[in-house]
Amino acid sequence: MESKEQTALKIIDRHKKYLTQQDYKVSNPVRNEFSYQISITDEKDKVTLLVFFGKKGNKIVLQGNKELKLYKNINDLIFGEKFFSDVKPEEEPSYPYIGTDESGKGDYFGPLVVAGVYLKPDTGKLLRSIGIRDSKDLSDYQIVQIASEIKKNPEVVFDVVLISPEKYNQLYDKMGNLNRLMGWAHARVIENLLNKCDAGEAISDKFGNEKIILNSLQEKGRTINLKQVTKAERFSAVAAASILARESVINWFKIQSRKYKIEIPKGSSSEVESKARFFLEKYGADTLSKLVKLHFKTSNKVFNNEGKNNDKKS
Repeated sequence: MESKEQTALKIIDRHKKYLTQQDYKVSNPVRNEFSYQISITDEKDKVTLLVFFGKKGNKIVLQGNKELKLYKNINDLIFGEKFFSDVKPEEEPSYPYIGTDESGKGDYFGPLVVAGVYLKPDTGKLLRSIGIRDSKDLSDYQIVQIASEIKKNPEVVFDVVLISPEKYNQLYDKMGNLNRLMGWAHARVIENLLNKCDAGEAISDKFGNEKIILNSLQEKGRTINLKQVTKAERFSAVAAASILARESVINWFKIQSRKYKIEIPKGSSSEVESKARFFLEKYGADTLSKLVKLHFKTSNKVFNNEGKNNDKKS
């Protein structure tokens, strides 16, 4: 098993490579007693990036004058523009809990992914220190890096349910409603986590009536106190879940783009419609139907109103 020091060195090497690609001058890693560090410089200023290794895991810290443009630019590249500060310390649960979130529901291509994370208070604080927050505030690069750190932490219990486009279309036809489908997926994740840990509460972002999830839970899951709140990603476990869910979506797009040797775009833009038409012409309706969410309004345009979708998404 990889030691925390070895992990720290890999993290610092990844950041060195990435920052070098962004045209910054980056020193070789230097080992300190409890950390590795690199110096990043531009024409006149310098900041230091450290990755600590210790009993509680790895921690990434940027040191330097916070008023420098260089510091702000490096902070944005490594940690994203927004610090995870929406929740005051006293608002974060002081007991173990589960957080769930989904990704991919707005993409015409690709899966719907729901992830869940079980956190204890100390672990939540540690994850906040490495930069977890709402995945929408992070680049794909940052998502992959932070997801790796979440998964490596032995104190974090997580579960990810990926619903492929083909399975998604089958479930949507059966349930006839996106909220019901998401409620079913959130319930599956909560049930899976309760088989691995003991939690009395689960928090998810509010996407519909709480009964949608509760009605999908089995006997064990119905004993949990479920809270659906707006902007739930401000809670550590939900933010971590959002990152793991989005990482799975990113990986799906990478794999399918390599498979078909064409960049598959996210979202539901005119570019997405154009790529869908390309797939339809080159591979046929059966293949395209296994790559997209058929109930989107885009299907009407791509399939020329041939009845491939029964519902519409604006």
